[in-house]
Amino acid sequence: PPGYAAFIAGDSSLPSAVPFSASTADAADSNSTHWSPAHSSALYRIDGWGAPYFSVNNAGNITVRPYGTDTLAHQEIDLLKIVKKVSDPKSVGGLGLQLPLIVRVPDVLKNRLESLQSAFESAIQAQGYESHYQGVYPVKCNQDRFVVQDIVKFGAPFRFGLEAGSKPELLLAMSCLCKGNPEALLVCNGFKDAEYIFLALLARKLALNTVIVLEEEEEVDLVIEISKKLSVRPVIGVRAKLRTKHSGHFGSTSGEKGKFGLTTIQVLRVVKKLQDSGMLDCLQLLHFHIGSQIPSTALLQAGVVEAAQIYSELVRLGADMKVIDIGGGLGIDYDGSKSGNSDLSVSYGLQEYASAVVNAVRFVCDRKSIKHPIICSESGRAIVSHHSILIFEAMSATAPTTPAMNQVDLPFILEGLSEDARVDCWNLSQAAMRHETETCFVYADQLKQRCVEQFKEGTLGIEQLAAVDGLCDLVSKVVDASEPARTYHINLSIFTSIPDFWSIGQIFPIVPIHRLDERPEVRGILSDLTCDSDGKIDKFIGGETSLPLHGLEGNGGGSSGGANGRYYLGMFLGGAYQESLGGVHNLFGGPSVVSVSQSDGPYSFAVTRAAPGPSCGDVLRVMQHEPELMFETLKHRAEEFCGQDHGNEGTHAALVSTIARSFHNMPYLVVASPCSL
Repeated sequence: PPGYAAFIAGDSSLPSAVPFSASTADAADSNSTHWSPAHSSALYRIDGWGAPYFSVNNAGNITVRPYGTDTLAHQEIDLLKIVKKVSDPKSVGGLGLQLPLIVRVPDVLKNRLESLQSAFESAIQAQGYESHYQGVYPVKCNQDRFVVQDIVKFGAPFRFGLEAGSKPELLLAMSCLCKGNPEALLVCNGFKDAEYIFLALLARKLALNTVIVLEEEEEVDLVIEISKKLSVRPVIGVRAKLRTKHSGHFGSTSGEKGKFGLTTIQVLRVVKKLQDSGMLDCLQLLHFHIGSQIPSTALLQAGVVEAAQIYSELVRLGADMKVIDIGGGLGIDYDGSKSGNSDLSVSYGLQEYASAVVNAVRFVCDRKSIKHPIICSESGRAIVSHHSILIFEAMSATAPTTPAMNQVDLPFILEGLSEDARVDCWNLSQAAMRHETETCFVYADQLKQRCVEQFKEGTLGIEQLAAVDGLCDLVSKVVDASEPARTYHINLSIFTSIPDFWSIGQIFPIVPIHRLDERPEVRGILSDLTCDSDGKIDKFIGGETSLPLHGLEGNGGGSSGGANGRYYLGMFLGGAYQESLGGVHNLFGGPSVVSVSQSDGPYSFAVTRAAPGPSCGDVLRVMQHEPELMFETLKHRAEEFCGQDHGNEGTHAALVSTIARSFHNMPYLVVASPCSL
């Protein structure tokens, strides 16, 4: 083609970038205006998913508002100050804990409980409902001892109880409720054997307000038999399979083919067995569960109306019904979109949820002229998600590899290329001059593939292959005018700390906790420490495949924001399920954990509880290894191979001490100078 000979001779150069149009220039002028924390708040949607518990202060740091909308300005807790207090050495007044870190804020937990209770009380009063709300917390959401104990303590004034789904969870709930309100419900869900039912009946004997919810028809036979042996009059509930189905990811447990519950035929058979045993009066609770993250109140009301109809029929059949347990499903807004068509969001708030439930139950009961039941819910995700923040550090980032225009050595690139590859190179240049973006990508990909094949055959050197990669990257940047996303390496295991992202694609808000008064100049994905290709986060709220981030120190970074050159990110709304589901892939254990309460001191907070994360020895024990024996083996080996040189006894002792210390340290990386070892 015309000009091809000159191109092959290296006389042609790549086109320059497209000149700015007037509108582009205006946008550039707009982008050059002062960046403020308000800009970051809007960029990361913090007011959408974080209100009323998270905001950005004037210093550009994320703060926790422990009392929600009632939090005063001086009561806000700066997350960066918590990180500094926790991670600073003990010699300077810190706690000396290593990141990653879970920050728990019990004040937020208390506010969530009170807000849920207040929403139902308001709905009950407004609609003239003639009973009360009495919730339970499903401990499977977060079984941490202090979380469960706090919920029992904070919920005692309004009879808030617990729900268990296994024998260890039942033992946990029994123990905690011994210090709770005696009227608090202990709801026993899940599949049961004789031992489970024995423990539940024993709990009733211990004056705990226990309800055994039948998940399978056969369980009623065990309850009848064991209760008679123990001379305990049980309180029984049934879990019904509703026709109302939640179509989202979390709705797989709903509908007629759901995993849990009894069909109408099975419910009637249970009623008959209890009647024949003279125990129909023991049937007092109806339970159902549409699924987690119910997206809209329309779906919620449809399910509650169906369940309330079943409840009224059980009353008609002679059961001494008192409680309708609507299960879980109260969702939270992970992406701030307030959408009813997404697994990441819900289109309602606490008050709309409570009003919809109360209205549906009241409507059916009034139509059937039956007494209004106690309303119970198992809202775990909505209670614990906000109070826990995972904080981790970005250790490094991949540097941009695109060469400058004057660094492209075209004659060197063309030297050694096959004729087909040279034609691709020519076509790529021509498409770039015409600014045909899609065509450029096609020829660039084709050129790369040909060069890789030549490299495999040994006819192209690695220097030329790298030069071709640089050329293609440069053309891509010229025609697309966008910087490719960088990879930020984070000191974290996604499999351990954010397992729902890896397993079901659950997306959580992730935001830098500082430097939000600076414009984030790059976009990045997050790559964890594990030796696993799935150990990365490349999906973010808003449908984004990369996250706006700031440059790191020494890599185009700006100011450190008071973080000593470190760059900290926070994952929010992860207080439910993540800790209990996390594994030990690559033997990375859980994070350090601190509890923080609002205080009137100079920093607005006090650390009330602190625990380091599992050590290398701890995670080795999980896999049946014995760290003490392992250390002795390595110590003897060191004596055999490193302790023979006379005069080096001190070096040998230091070596053994370092091995011992490694068993006691967390598996995560430590940023320190090499000489500090």
